[in-house]
Amino acid sequence: MSTTKIVEGVFAINKPKSISSAQVLRDVQRAFNQSKLFAPWLDNEKAKRTEESRHQRSRRKDKHIKVKLGHGGTLDPMATGVLIVGVGKGTKHLQAFLGCTKTYEATILFGAATDTYDVLGKVLRKAPYAHLTRDKVETALNRFRGSIMQRPPLYSALRMDGKRLYEYAREGKEIPREIQERPVTTESMTLREWLPAGCHSYTWSAEEADEEDKTVAEKVLHLGATSEDRTDEHPRTDDPLDNNFTPGSKRRREIDDEDDADIGITPATKRRDISPLPVMSGAKQERPEIQSEDFVPAAADPAEKETISGELSPPNGPPAARLSMTVTSGFYVRSLCHDLGEEVGSLGIMSELVRTRQADFELGRNVLEYDDLCKAEDVWAPMVAQALNDWDSKRVEKSNNGSSDSPAPV
Repeated sequence: MSTTKIVEGVFAINKPKSISSAQVLRDVQRAFNQSKLFAPWLDNEKAKRTEESRHQRSRRKDKHIKVKLGHGGTLDPMATGVLIVGVGKGTKHLQAFLGCTKTYEATILFGAATDTYDVLGKVLRKAPYAHLTRDKVETALNRFRGSIMQRPPLYSALRMDGKRLYEYAREGKEIPREIQERPVTTESMTLREWLPAGCHSYTWSAEEADEEDKTVAEKVLHLGATSEDRTDEHPRTDDPLDNNFTPGSKRRREIDDEDDADIGITPATKRRDISPLPVMSGAKQERPEIQSEDFVPAAADPAEKETISGELSPPNGPPAARLSMTVTSGFYVRSLCHDLGEEVGSLGIMSELVRTRQADFELGRNVLEYDDLCKAEDVWAPMVAQALNDWDSKRVEKSNNGSSDSPAPV
C-alpha cells in the first residue's frame, strides 16, 4: 500500500456547453486515472481489493480500478458553470450540496412555449410580444421574489407514486395526476440586461410538437390564457419550469435539479388524484451521481436542434432578457422562464443558463476550468490538489466546531 498522501475530497469544475454532466465526470475520471496525483488513491484501492473475499470480487460489474467520482447537482447539456465534483470519500458529502443555495444567470426568450421550457424543446405555442418592455418585465419579476409556489417542469427528476417521471414517458404511460406546486425561495433576482428585438441572436426551436402533444401539454401547462387575458374572477395559476430525458422514447435530455422526492401527494390530500388530466414528463434522477468502477455510461445526448427566428409581432423577432438570481434548493429556472412569459402576457423559454455559484464555489474564484484538463498534469494537478485540501480543511474546522457537514449557504 502506498505511503504517499491519498488525495480526495470535493472541488468544482466549470462545465462547458453542449456536453452532459455525466460526460464531464468521464473526462475528469480519464485524466485522474492517468495522473501521478491520484496514483496513491488507485494503489490504495488496489490493495483493498486484494483483501476482498472471492464473493465480493465476483460481484463487481467492472473489474477495472478507476478513481471514484460523483457530482452534487447536474446541469443541462445546454447549461454551463459550477459543477461540484466529489473524489473518493468526498462522494459521501455530495448530498449536502443539493440543499444549498445556488446563483444563476439565465436568458429568457419571449414569444413561445416548448415542451422542455427551453430552446431545445418542441414548440407548443407562440404568442404576441410587441407589447413587452423592460419596465413591464421588471414589474412582473416582483411576483417571483421571496417565497413562492412553483410547479416543477414536465422534464424533471422527481418521482410520482415512487416512480420517476421519465419512466412513465419511456413506457408510454400517462402520469396519473397533475404535478403539484411546491414552495421555493428566491433570495434575490435582478434584470441585468434587456435585449430588444433584433439586438440578440437567440431564436426559437424550428421543431414543433404534433397536435396530440400540443393538446395534452396545453392542458397541463395551462397555456389557455396569458395573464393579460385573466380577470380577478379567474386569477392565474402558478405554472411549472429548470440540471434529463424527454417525453416519449425518442429524445433524452439531462436536467438540473435538485430534489429526488415523491411528488403529487400533499400532506392534506394523500392518495387523492389531483387532476384526471394526463401529464407528459421525463427526466433523469438527480441524486448525487457517483461514478466509479461500477459506472455505466449513459446514452449520448442528442445534437442541439436547429433554430429559427420568431415569426410573431415585429419582423426583427422577439425580445429577450438576462436575469441573475440566487435561489434555494428545488428551484427550476426553466419554470421561472415559463411562468414569467405568461405573467407578462406572452410566453417564454430559457435560452441560456450559467450556474455562477454553488455553496462556497464560485466562477472566477475557486472553480477549475474544464479546458485545463486537456493541458499537462502540472497545469491542473496543483489547482485540484489545492481545492481538495481547502475543502478538507474547512470540513475539519466545521467538525471541530461542532458544525454540520452542510456547505456554507453563501
